[in-house]
Amino acid sequence: MAPGLPTAMDRPHFIGIGGAGMSGIAKILAQRGARVAGSDSRESATAESLRALGATVHIGHAAAHLADDSTCVVVSSAIRDDNPELVRAAELGVPVVHRSDALASLMGGLRAIAVAGTHGKTTTTSMLAVALTELGLDPSYAIGGDLEGPGTNARHGQGDIFVAEADESDRSFQKYDPEVAIVLNVELDHHANYASMDEIYDSFETFVGKVVPGGTLVISADQAGAVELTSRLRDLSTLKIVTYGASPTADVRVHKITPRGLTSEVTVLLDGRYLTFTVSVPGSHYAHNAVAALAAGVALGIPAHNLASALGKYTGVKRRLQLKGEVNGVQVIDSYAHHPTEMTADLEAMRGAAADARLLVVFQPHLFSRTQELGTEMGQALALADASVVLDIYPAREDPIPGITSALIIDAARTAGADVTPVADKATVPEVIAGMAKQGDLVLTMGAGDVTDLGPQILARLSN
Repeated sequence: MAPGLPTAMDRPHFIGIGGAGMSGIAKILAQRGARVAGSDSRESATAESLRALGATVHIGHAAAHLADDSTCVVVSSAIRDDNPELVRAAELGVPVVHRSDALASLMGGLRAIAVAGTHGKTTTTSMLAVALTELGLDPSYAIGGDLEGPGTNARHGQGDIFVAEADESDRSFQKYDPEVAIVLNVELDHHANYASMDEIYDSFETFVGKVVPGGTLVISADQAGAVELTSRLRDLSTLKIVTYGASPTADVRVHKITPRGLTSEVTVLLDGRYLTFTVSVPGSHYAHNAVAALAAGVALGIPAHNLASALGKYTGVKRRLQLKGEVNGVQVIDSYAHHPTEMTADLEAMRGAAADARLLVVFQPHLFSRTQELGTEMGQALALADASVVLDIYPAREDPIPGITSALIIDAARTAGADVTPVADKATVPEVIAGMAKQGDLVLTMGAGDVTDLGPQILARLSN
């Protein structure tokens, strides 16, 4: 039986309650009986889903939104010190809790699986949530994206398993004490918080060090950063390490991946026996995510053949190669990819799924700091498309960096031989794409910002 409310979390107020990570925690607390309130910058489907659970959601930020009897204020690293609700909390003496601490408290007393890595966390966490639910284990989960089936990013279950996406961006994943930790890959990202790969490795090593005694680390045997992390781990006396991947040395070895349109058939070698199952999203990187999920479930004692069958019920996460629609023979697909490795993986997956189609990309860079460090690699990734539209940088939580614009990506893409069109006004993109797209083409909206809003708009324009 899952535990009830953590101490001091019965009347929480969330600043930025509509965010992927924040909303998930708020939903679970509401389902556990807390009186949840919060604010966000704009209306959204997430805000409505929270209200449906009984939460009070204010639009805009104002000191008056914080109730005097709030027991805590939950914030993420994106909330600035001058936020009026945060200032009001200090005046009232209301404790401020980081979202990672709130999530850690929700996991207390449960068998936690924490999914970490530079890429693939949301997908792998989602695969586990779907499979464990399919098996009747009724897990709790907190994910950075909405599942296609249940349509939500979080749920309070009655079972004893909690599956959580573990965010390395601000080192918050170091707060968790999982029974099973997954590390999918380790690369340099989040440049505002990490100055070097050594800092990244140190952070992941701290995360792995929090696995409970007797617990398991599931880690890639293929990805260079993950292999390096494994070699750096020092105290292994209380930790079981299970590797997965195509490497001949992997404990769970990927024997074969067979593309079948927008799905894949995966065969693994586990404990001397071959096991084949279906992954309902295209691309080898998603297949490897599924194998990591399989290995983690087995580490919890779930029979491999049951879990493999249940993984086939996973149908995707919103924004992870999500088909938005088709008009006049043109398919529009949405991708959350914003790091060059993710961009390359998704573009290659689409090439493999529809080899004869032209691939048109609408790319919105995310964060000035990421563009400054990885803009050249982003441009090189876009060379995999037949043609691309590149928007201005989506700033999210950052202030502009002098001299850093989308031109850095555009120049690199053109140097790599890509056909790139810069578009400063996002509202004109549907018209631009309508002038480019032909029957049989795939249009991919790509990025972690509001580029996702363009999919329906492009479909509407194509229908005309």
